[in-house]
Amino acid sequence: MIKRLVIAAPLAAVVLAGCSTGMSAADYDKVTADVVKASFQDKNLVKVDRLVQDETMAACSAAEVAGKPLDEQTAKALEAAAMKTIKWPSDGKFLGDWKKGEAQAQSGRGSTWSDGANVVNGGNCYNCHQIDKKEVSYGTIGPSLWNYGKLRGVTDPNAEASKAIVEYTWGKMWNTHAYNACSHMPRFGHKGVLSEQQLKDIMALLLDPKSPVNQ
Repeated sequence: MIKRLVIAAPLAAVVLAGCSTGMSAADYDKVTADVVKASFQDKNLVKVDRLVQDETMAACSAAEVAGKPLDEQTAKALEAAAMKTIKWPSDGKFLGDWKKGEAQAQSGRGSTWSDGANVVNGGNCYNCHQIDKKEVSYGTIGPSLWNYGKLRGVTDPNAEASKAIVEYTWGKMWNTHAYNACSHMPRFGHKGVLSEQQLKDIMALLLDPKSPVNQ
């Protein structure tokens, strides 16, 4: 909250000044970028290069600022490029241990300025999704994942009939932009947030018929 206030104060001054000086949109962009750059600094594990947007993020941000969806041609091109980044399980096995997956879904630790280098990253899935009916605290930015596998008819994740949804789920977690160019979901695999084994464990949480998610 304090950091937000520190950033908001100079921005408010810029807005007020802009009203009298006739600043252009480009001027606002530059001043805002300068304020953001001055307000953040490297601290422990967190580096300011996190503020650097890649091609997809820049295109989606520009569309959001313009108040309109990304044009279809650009979206398809970005999705196709993202699809090429997906790495499938090295051993061909998609599911791990759902119990470990639940722990990953609950954990929001890792890669923050207050974490040590040996702190294992969590998925923090409950921040955006409902997963287990017994969980009383969860976000609603993303859809509910309760009965994720059951609702999609996954009775045997290794069966040919389940192949499409299993691969889609893996790809969505590896690089969500392959399916939705401007998705707000983290690119867990592509950005190295979660390891292959961690992804397998969350896959088990979502798709294993024995997981409490599918009861």
